[in-house]
Amino acid sequence: MADKKYASLKIENIVASGVIADSINLTEVSGKIKSCELNTKRFPGAVYRIEDPKIASLIFSSGKVVLTGIRDKKALTDGLGIIIKSLKAAGVDTFKEPKVAITNIVCSYDIGKYINLNKVVITLNLENIEYEPEQFPGLVYRIKEPKIVALLFSSGKIILTGGKNLEDIKKGLDFLEQKLESIM
Repeated sequence: MADKKYASLKIENIVASGVIADSINLTEVSGKIKSCELNTKRFPGAVYRIEDPKIASLIFSSGKVVLTGIRDKKALTDGLGIIIKSLKAAGVDTFKEPKVAITNIVCSYDIGKYINLNKVVITLNLENIEYEPEQFPGLVYRIKEPKIVALLFSSGKIILTGGKNLEDIKKGLDFLEQKLESIM
């Protein structure tokens, strides 16, 4: 992200999901892969944690997976490769081309100045804003296009979630900053 405008935009987490096999015997897999845990009383899938890149994956008997804790696309590619390799070594017949895609990106951003959340609520008065400071200190702003949810804090910190790519996150941030400029 060489773009100076987005210098404080930081990817906190990427979630990806998809299908990597027709079916997976979780009992067999969890017995063969060291850092793969299965506790069907607590959760219907196996939890497989890898250290480098640091990713937690949820593996289901249907062959579906959810990967979380990812920081960039390279970590997704590398982590998925490690997971596939481990599953193959455990006897799972995985797809040649796993169908896994990014489903959510969570970013943090610092606007660099105080945000008067009460003023935001009063000025924008939109149905896509939730602000109950007694319940939660942040203002929840649901941006319709692109479909992004922004959590605004009076400190100037903003959390953006719901984007499937960084371009959507940046578009949502641009829209949000435009709205805030008219108020601040």
